[in-house]
Amino acid sequence: MKNLTLLFSFILSSFYFNAQQYESQNKKAIKLFELGLNDYRSNNLSGAVINLEKAIAQDQVFTDAHTLLGLIYSDQKNFDLALNHLYKAVEINPNFESTNYYQIAIIEMKLAKYEQAHKNLTTFLSIENIHPKAKISAQRMIKNAEFAKKAILSPVEFEPVNMGKNINSNYNEYFPTITTDHSRLLYTRMLPSNESMSGYQEDFYFAKFQEDSWSEARNFGPPVNTAENEGAPAIAPDGKTIFFTVCESYGKYGAHRNGFGSCDIFKSQLSGGKWSPAENLGQTVNSRNWESQPSFSSDGKTLYFVRRVRNKRTLEQDIFTTTLQDDGSWSTPQPLPEVINTDGREESVFIHPDDQTLYFSSDGHPGFGGLDIFVSKKDSSGQWQTPINLGYPINTASDENSLLVNPKGDLAYFASEREGGFGNMDLYQFELPTDLRANPVSFAKGIVFDASSKIRLGAKFELIDLETKKVVVSSFSDRKNGDFLVSLPSGKSYALNVSKKGYLFYSENFTFEKTNSLEPQKLKVPLQPIAINNSIVLKNIFFETNKFDLLDQSIVELEKLFEFLTNNASISIEIGGHTDNQGAKTSNQKLSEHRAKSVKDYLTSKGISPDRITSKGYADNAPIAENTTKEGRAQNRRTEFKITKK
Repeated sequence: MKNLTLLFSFILSSFYFNAQQYESQNKKAIKLFELGLNDYRSNNLSGAVINLEKAIAQDQVFTDAHTLLGLIYSDQKNFDLALNHLYKAVEINPNFESTNYYQIAIIEMKLAKYEQAHKNLTTFLSIENIHPKAKISAQRMIKNAEFAKKAILSPVEFEPVNMGKNINSNYNEYFPTITTDHSRLLYTRMLPSNESMSGYQEDFYFAKFQEDSWSEARNFGPPVNTAENEGAPAIAPDGKTIFFTVCESYGKYGAHRNGFGSCDIFKSQLSGGKWSPAENLGQTVNSRNWESQPSFSSDGKTLYFVRRVRNKRTLEQDIFTTTLQDDGSWSTPQPLPEVINTDGREESVFIHPDDQTLYFSSDGHPGFGGLDIFVSKKDSSGQWQTPINLGYPINTASDENSLLVNPKGDLAYFASEREGGFGNMDLYQFELPTDLRANPVSFAKGIVFDASSKIRLGAKFELIDLETKKVVVSSFSDRKNGDFLVSLPSGKSYALNVSKKGYLFYSENFTFEKTNSLEPQKLKVPLQPIAINNSIVLKNIFFETNKFDLLDQSIVELEKLFEFLTNNASISIEIGGHTDNQGAKTSNQKLSEHRAKSVKDYLTSKGISPDRITSKGYADNAPIAENTTKEGRAQNRRTEFKITKK
């Protein structure tokens, strides 16, 4: 509502109070009013109130004084007194100033008096020659009032629970972020500071989830935290990168965090157990404008953030995305489509680890009058759908923002100054209504190591949707301890590919059904050095039962094998086909031979020389598991490749 109040102030002071024609004939009242008006223009609001109250004491029906006093009390958030004077003004002279109805409606929207606001907006819009911008704003408010009246009659379930003394303090806590495995919570706390001109500064605090509760939060410490402000953190789903906001600073601590505009997005990365100093994302992402409130997708490459651009007297504030390229640079940021971004304000963006569900705050979509929280999901073609208001009482006439949703999709976190907390703004949690939830996300957590030496390795890993063949996650395991964490949205089948120069790649597959109980996968990824007779199982090569035609889901793995052979041009391999012991021996032999040849034929059709590939069928002669169980037989039905020449 702030922009609407400023608009009203501009209209009122520019078009009316310069007229020098007043409703009062009382010279003392006019003199006091002009003193009050000068105080108002000088931003001396307390002086303005004194003089305007004196003016009204001289003339009880001084419409000008009631109007200006109502505006000032509104700016001071003393809404009851503001309404008292503005209603008095329209009671004295309904035709005195049309913007009185507009300002009354603004205040009534803030107080959730939607019926009265709708009535005054209707009156305002019936007046001829009103200011065009005020007309547009009034039309939007009417839509909000109509929406709010209906939404309040159908409240959603909402029972917020304070996160407790381990997380909250008597200071402000806000902007929470969490890792995919729900093991670490990071958020902002505002602390007293003798170093800051404001007397306060922001630091990051973190807590670990242990058994069924959060540990006592600790200061994140240097080099990320400094004596200056760090705000709005977004921790990458794997917990190895933090994106956050740093604003311009002219103090002695800000020199190493210079930016390109008022506020920029920085990052810090975890490697070998240590966080790197903050690094500006660069001029492609950051501009001379305001960039803040980042959120990093589980795909390991897409960053969402908010950019604010001032154009003349208006502020445009929209959600943008940028993509991390293979060379480490960021793509030119692009705004989200108009179904998300409006001509109002969008902020507090959060992309859920399912990479399909977006939560954000906006005052441009139908809501309760201020910033409301909305959710939008991608359709089957990857397009964002019309946002849904989270409803009452999650959203109210006040501003709501900073929503975080856990990986499972059922629990939301937010900041609030509601009564009963530990002081100021605290972090709360609540269960989301079913229709507002994101898709549940599990995760695979593991380590990459050399199969021979057991030395842990930094390697590239990709998670690929077997149906769409799109890479949904691309990242690296830690170069020192080899660990990695990757999110796995439910209801899909995935191929996991891990690769490193000098090694055979590793493949695995996962299928997660939509369920409320997703068990995490814990993996050990041994990478075989490129050496003669070393081999791996191609776990994402698929055939129909008793057939040798490659299924479409095999393309992902076949392309990885083609890429490996292209990058290692001196290598020759054998493709081996294997079956279980079910069925006739002769049939199994032929089936295994044909399946191996199908893989060879695919590779040669892509341009790999036939001289580099042999194919061989082993039938059931080389089992890797017992054939007495269904699971064992599934493991034995496999395709392998082996190095025959280096």
